[in-house]
Amino acid sequence: MKTTAQTLTEDAPAADKARAGVLSELFKARLTSLVLLTTLVGFYLGQRGGMNWLLLINTLMGTGLLACGAAALNQYLERDFDALMERTAERPLPAGLIQPQTVVVLGGVISVAGLLWLAFGANLLTAVLGAVTLISYLFIYTPLKRKTTLNTAIGAIPGALPPLMGWTAARGDLSIEGWALFAILFFWQLPHFLAIAWMYREDYARGGFVMLPLVDRDGARTGRSAVSHTLGLLPVSLSPFVFQVSGALYLFGALVLGLVFLWCALRFARQLDRLSARRLFFASILYLPLLLGLMVFDKR
Repeated sequence: MKTTAQTLTEDAPAADKARAGVLSELFKARLTSLVLLTTLVGFYLGQRGGMNWLLLINTLMGTGLLACGAAALNQYLERDFDALMERTAERPLPAGLIQPQTVVVLGGVISVAGLLWLAFGANLLTAVLGAVTLISYLFIYTPLKRKTTLNTAIGAIPGALPPLMGWTAARGDLSIEGWALFAILFFWQLPHFLAIAWMYREDYARGGFVMLPLVDRDGARTGRSAVSHTLGLLPVSLSPFVFQVSGALYLFGALVLGLVFLWCALRFARQLDRLSARRLFFASILYLPLLLGLMVFDKR
């Protein structure tokens, strides 16, 4: 009996750890962290005077709940397709670690809670932007992934809204500075996701997703798209300086980061192999937090 009790006690932490791992995967913890980071930056840049900590906490809580709910519902909608791909087959739903009905209820409740939290804890405008993000992500972008290569550009819209939500939470309006943050995130996502799509194009084909690298067999369009959007990102990334959100240090840093990012995109377009795609992917991962960090550090 003592041995049984000891075994149960030792297994409890392992079970809790496994449950936490399932929820982390279901809520796409890394993606949600990026959403919260960009929301935080948008809020900080939009905040006038001293920091309103209660408003910031309410904004991050509502946005975090919304992001977690959207991630769970997205995995519910794509559970059968995720099961066909190696990179997603071990997600909680295709792996049978959680029931679909549980995910629907959990995702729905958390999403609604997030929207209500934003409406009452931040402002109605931010909640409306959150609803637009949720609806466009789940009911426009998600089904379009199996219909058209334009899904990446369309999906970049909800992906770019969190910093604008942070801005509107702090300012209460849709000003051009907030839209500049939206534009930076929009352009950044295209080379980022094109690199992923190129690396995993066979996997996407098994899942039935219509990604540009699947229909663009020689890679010419994929390379041009990666370069054009990275090139477009370069002047857009300078807009915080133009609109006097950040200073000269940010201007210099954004130019350097943008040119390095563009060089990686050009190299990818020229070589079109897995190594150059991986380099472009890692360049995008480094670019965004460094750019946002400069923006915050050199805030006017």
